[in-house]
Amino acid sequence: MVLQNSLEVTAVEVKHLTKSFNKIAALRNINFSVADGEMIALVGASGSGKSTLLRNLNGLHKADQGIVEIYGTPIQVNGSLHSNVRKLRSQMGFIFQQFNLVNRLTVLENVLVGNLSRIPSLRSTLRWFTQQEKEQALAALERVGILQHAYKRASALSGGQQQRVAIARCLMQGAHIILADEPIASLDPESARKVMELLTVLNQEQGITVITSLHQVQMVRHYFKRAVALRDGEVRFDGEVAVLDDFKLNEIYGTATEELVLKGHAEAFTS
Repeated sequence: MVLQNSLEVTAVEVKHLTKSFNKIAALRNINFSVADGEMIALVGASGSGKSTLLRNLNGLHKADQGIVEIYGTPIQVNGSLHSNVRKLRSQMGFIFQQFNLVNRLTVLENVLVGNLSRIPSLRSTLRWFTQQEKEQALAALERVGILQHAYKRASALSGGQQQRVAIARCLMQGAHIILADEPIASLDPESARKVMELLTVLNQEQGITVITSLHQVQMVRHYFKRAVALRDGEVRFDGEVAVLDDFKLNEIYGTATEELVLKGHAEAFTS
């Protein structure tokens, strides 16, 4: 097992990040850092800014102000993206709530897409991959437990299986950081458990840094040691999950706490 890396190495650093949409603030002066090999949860009710923050980390959104650094290199500064943003993004895999697969392609082809940033443009356009790359993609599918579905169309898979394809695509990409935006929100409890356990294993055994946005506090308490809680685009808590008890949640979210602590259904995830 790969032990978590020293806190001396910072994978992600966010400094004074601010973002607005139509003059409405989505992020307000966000500051936090994530150590290489760390696994943290971004917690918050709908509209808290979790998804916007994740998309700013890899430059899918450009901030109004602030800096995001990946392993010490700024990927964006005050809304201007680094000239080599494609290379920086290649270090970060992104897992979306709605899987973001190409349904008409096979599972294998969807995983191979994770390699596009590292191959020549012509091969990328023609989707021409070497035998070695195909073997690497098959190994990634075996790693996430769905090798037997490699040649099926992506649309033929269940939601949980599609999310594991998305994780395999991150592995194919060679990502050192995985950003997961509500990766279990569309899944049944058993599929959600499998996805969270897979992310945990990749973090613990391969040292991949994992930053996951969630609104199910039960899941956060079960799988994470550190949480960053957002409300109205601001960081209201950054610390050990053990401290983020029901009293602290009520202090931060008030009546919106009910959205985060879902009885029955969410508890089934961790049973």
